[in-house]
Amino acid sequence: MSWLAKLYETYENIQKLDQLNHRNLLWPISHFVKNAHIEVVIDNDGSFLKGRTKILHGEDSPTLIPASEESAGRAGSKIAPHPLCEEIGYCSIDRPTANEKKVAAYMNQLNEWATSSWAHPKVAAILKYLEKKTLWNDLSNEIEFPLKIKKLNGSSEKKSAEKAFIRWRVEEPGKVDSSTWKDEDLIQSWIGFDFEKYSKKGFCYIEGKNIRRASNHPRFLRWPGDGAKLVSSNDHSGFTFRGRFTDTKSTINKNGVQAVNVGFEVTQKAHNALRWLLNEERCFRNGDQVYVSWAISGRKTPDPLKSSWDLFNSDLVLQEEAEPEPEHSKDHSIDLGESFARHLKNYLAGYYAELELNEQIVIMGLDSATPGRMGIIYYRELLASEFLERLESWHHQFAWPQRQTRDIPDPDGKKKFFKKTIWPVSSPSPKAIAEAAYGNVLKSNDKLKKNVIERILPCIVDGRQFPRDLMVSAIRRACNRNNCENWEWQRNLGIACALYKGFFLRHPKENERREYSMALEEGRTTREYLYGRLLAIAERIEETALRIGGEERPTTAARSMQRFADRPFSTWRNIELSLQPYMQRLQGNRAGFLENRKKELEGIYAAFLSDDFTSEKPLSGEFLLGYHCQKQIWRKQPDKTSDQ
Repeated sequence: MSWLAKLYETYENIQKLDQLNHRNLLWPISHFVKNAHIEVVIDNDGSFLKGRTKILHGEDSPTLIPASEESAGRAGSKIAPHPLCEEIGYCSIDRPTANEKKVAAYMNQLNEWATSSWAHPKVAAILKYLEKKTLWNDLSNEIEFPLKIKKLNGSSEKKSAEKAFIRWRVEEPGKVDSSTWKDEDLIQSWIGFDFEKYSKKGFCYIEGKNIRRASNHPRFLRWPGDGAKLVSSNDHSGFTFRGRFTDTKSTINKNGVQAVNVGFEVTQKAHNALRWLLNEERCFRNGDQVYVSWAISGRKTPDPLKSSWDLFNSDLVLQEEAEPEPEHSKDHSIDLGESFARHLKNYLAGYYAELELNEQIVIMGLDSATPGRMGIIYYRELLASEFLERLESWHHQFAWPQRQTRDIPDPDGKKKFFKKTIWPVSSPSPKAIAEAAYGNVLKSNDKLKKNVIERILPCIVDGRQFPRDLMVSAIRRACNRNNCENWEWQRNLGIACALYKGFFLRHPKENERREYSMALEEGRTTREYLYGRLLAIAERIEETALRIGGEERPTTAARSMQRFADRPFSTWRNIELSLQPYMQRLQGNRAGFLENRKKELEGIYAAFLSDDFTSEKPLSGEFLLGYHCQKQIWRKQPDKTSDQ
């Protein structure tokens, strides 16, 4: 139950910050937010104010309402009214098809609150109005049923009269705010009454003392209609194992608290804290699967499931465009690894300054197998220093130039912006890795997508070895560039290179560990790396010749990439022969360019060791690194003169 204790502590810390900053981020206990459909306005004497009734749409709809433990967890046909704001089916006795049991339960509870020591003038006014039994008649004269409710996404739904949810405004002389959902006195009035009426006590395993115990635990965690619960204690039949308990069946049905007992306030605050966290930017959503990370203190933490680009893309753009390439550089490129590491350290330095190094960070993953039950699929508690170190390690080790697009102002003024493709250094996000490894298969296989995210998260947070099969799958898809759009292939290529680089930096066998530079390594003479460079040069030659001839079609190198990875020597011979007519075309008007490419080819041929060049052994993913680094050189040196 560590997660409950940590969330409870988080709620208390955030509440203190709220009080200091005069804000209300968290739901109070014994309350939750529900979408209201109708706003009814009365005066403090319980009289209906005509012409003031309002149908609520979109952002106006969410309303904080009081709730009892029983009403917050009601389902199906169970009669358990909310104490104040409710459906017309519970509030209106004068409706022709009124359910008398529902209305009686609602009115009895409202009357009990209004006549208690925790009474509030607005509650008394609402009770007085409802006792007149004119609600349905008043609403029928103001609005038409069924209601047509507009959603935030632009669609609409019809809401029957019985299910239309009402919230109240009570106008009082001298009071500016007539709402019931923002009235702090009214909120505290219900909390006090709720504690007084429902006061079954027991030993709380979190607080370690006898306090009011929880009989039902909250739901609506991931979204407003989410019925799945993390803690459930109402299963009294249909199970096969109850554990070593002394309770008989009858007493289990009566209290059912021998397995675990949690205080009401503890579970309310813990679930409210989790609900708030899951609606913040720090939450990662993958269908029903959600992950969230937070500091117990309530301070902001970096999201472990975001790419470096998403975390600090403005800095990466500066790196991309503001650091010119030095002319004396032997590798034709700046050391992107050092540059990226500097940006990463600067970004994380803000969190090192904000967070206490010994304060706790929690990473938690949730998913539901059924609509009513939710489970914790991942849970880690780390010190802030450890968490930040592991994030830095992940982003540094799996960094590689990644394809991104950026909005650039149109210099011609024809359009406001146009899309520019850039290649900033970044680690890929788990979501992008899953797409690069499995492509369109993920669209029809949610289980596979969830499984991939579950496997990658421990690599980020726990520093584990990256799964080899995911790396191999990403490399295979990057080699098969004919099965997707060009932009998608470019993205897959960058991700495959990042995974190969990171995999071997973390290889479980120390003698197998290797380090690759993100700049072109002209001194690297491994067979795979050299073959990758050859493929890039061949593609460059044919691309240039086609562009001069006004032709647009895939090059031979591009079409043969998959075969090249499997049988490099024989495929290279075919590519080399196909280049001859393009070289003849370039000889006349781009002789300088062609001569430079030939020199590069000769230098690579000479770098092969022994029989490496003639071997038909399939290439490893390293050839993609050589291929990509070679292409990055030309991206940074646009083809402006004939001798480049």
